[in-house]
Amino acid sequence: MFFSPLVDTADHHRALRESVGKLVGRFGRKYYQDCVRRAEEPEELWGELGKAGFLGVHIPEEHGGSGGGIADYNVVVEECAAQGCPMLQLVINSITAPIIAAHGSDAMKAEWLPGIANGSRKICFAITEPDAGSNTHKVKTNVTKSGDGFLLNGSKYWTSGIDVSDAVMIVARDPEMETDERSVLSLFLLRTDAPGLSYRPIDSAVMTPEKQFTTFYDNIALDGSALIGRRGAGLKQVFVGLNPERISAAAINNGIARFGLAQAADYARDRSVWSTPIAQHQGVAHPLAEAYIHVQAARLLNARAAQLYDMGEDAAEAANMAKFTAADASLKALDQAIQVHGGNGLSFEYGLADLWFIARLHKTAPVSREMVLNHVAQHGMGLPKSY
Repeated sequence: MFFSPLVDTADHHRALRESVGKLVGRFGRKYYQDCVRRAEEPEELWGELGKAGFLGVHIPEEHGGSGGGIADYNVVVEECAAQGCPMLQLVINSITAPIIAAHGSDAMKAEWLPGIANGSRKICFAITEPDAGSNTHKVKTNVTKSGDGFLLNGSKYWTSGIDVSDAVMIVARDPEMETDERSVLSLFLLRTDAPGLSYRPIDSAVMTPEKQFTTFYDNIALDGSALIGRRGAGLKQVFVGLNPERISAAAINNGIARFGLAQAADYARDRSVWSTPIAQHQGVAHPLAEAYIHVQAARLLNARAAQLYDMGEDAAEAANMAKFTAADASLKALDQAIQVHGGNGLSFEYGLADLWFIARLHKTAPVSREMVLNHVAQHGMGLPKSY
């Protein structure tokens, strides 16, 4: 059980990790690489994960899930990545499903959560704008009241997977609800076949099946049922999903790190130079061992963040630190794994180099390392706000 015992303190987590690992391992790194190369979604794997109940471990039982928490989902996301299949749609599900479960109407829950749990429905998430990254208060995409519904106008940036999604969850400014200088936000769920919705791809270096898009919302009519939760409470509601997003992003990086180090350890044991396995040299073994220590620390922190979230405690600091730590640890681990392989580390055959930009993505997103440091300095250490 390479990497597992230190983190999986609950028996059901060990069993869950083993089951997910066996399922995803049947597909493996080459399957995922082939999906990326063909620009196709890993639908067969996704369907199997849904059929096995793994996509809905964090969704309430009454809505088709297993009734577990983000700690369970953390195991699923990490293990998929550890088997060479780091799927960004898993991160998106960690945002949208908790928000709908917590704030969606009964009809919305019944319509969408069972499909997310079994893999038959996908919802993407639209929050980032070209002029409003970390500062969500500055979003310009807006809604205005129109009869019993709303009109939606604006655009979003870096919307993942809208081309294969059934709906998009949108964070929109609601100017009619504003009473002071700060913007007021509302959340909406929009079907992706709605008239007035269009999108264009962003040419991205991130080698995943999920494509990135700029999305446009041109005078789209929304009926009242599209509103998620309470009008004007969108900022508070969205954080139900943003802390799990950070935890799931960290889980992907921790899984990538595990995959890279496992590959490096195998290669170092098998590769001999002058009749000696290169793993026998401390110059090879020590950097790998140090990377392993940092990855285990990142996994423990992420497990704690997930535990706090599931307990209903304030998980913001832990989730942000977990994402920060996992990004740094995974990049160092992956770099060392590539180095151990020598020239082979840059070959697609060994499946390492093309993981680089996925791992690097989470140093910038879903919240930048600078904003994590701002949060920790201000809220964790009581230092003056610096931005």
